[in-house]
Amino acid sequence: MPLHVPPAPAPALRSVLAALGSPTAVREARTPALRSAHGPLSPEHPLPVHVLDLAPGGIAPATRLAAWRFQIRSTERAVAAADTMLTADGWAFSHFFEGPYIASTELALRQAEGIGGHYQPRLLSIPDLYMLALWLHGDPEADACGGSPAPADLLVPLAPAPPGFASHRPHRAADLLPVITTRIMPGPGPLLGSPAPA
Repeated sequence: MPLHVPPAPAPALRSVLAALGSPTAVREARTPALRSAHGPLSPEHPLPVHVLDLAPGGIAPATRLAAWRFQIRSTERAVAAADTMLTADGWAFSHFFEGPYIASTELALRQAEGIGGHYQPRLLSIPDLYMLALWLHGDPEADACGGSPAPADLLVPLAPAPPGFASHRPHRAADLLPVITTRIMPGPGPLLGSPAPA
């Protein structure tokens, strides 16, 4: 099996289990699918969510850990997700949510099982493009809370992807990150008085 899912911090898992066991937390969540789910609900597939930060001046992009995300599974499918965040007291439940990224994440994880090699799955959020990607890190034993995409890592845009990015198609980080960087931080336009492009 090529995917080596990192264990989530125990307090993060405990906080999600506590929220699932709280009728108030589930009832107040803006997740109709979660509120109407039948049978037991369980948190699965914990993934660290890293946010891509682009520094000006062409410095290599860096990432920071923002959350641990759990798929919330009903009897036959994932119906929602739960995010946890790091607080002064440690990892704590943040919120439940639903939407297209739930099914898209499940599909991308299934597809990644068929890719040769050994990877540690993570999620990479690119807020400036409203983009989320499955990040397949090439070092399965790495600390899931740190690091940046290595050139040979694979990035798989999840659906819905921004225009110009194909959903569920893996790209080497060395190929995709320059495109993302250019899209977010385009170079300077032509100088005033310069000839118009042909």
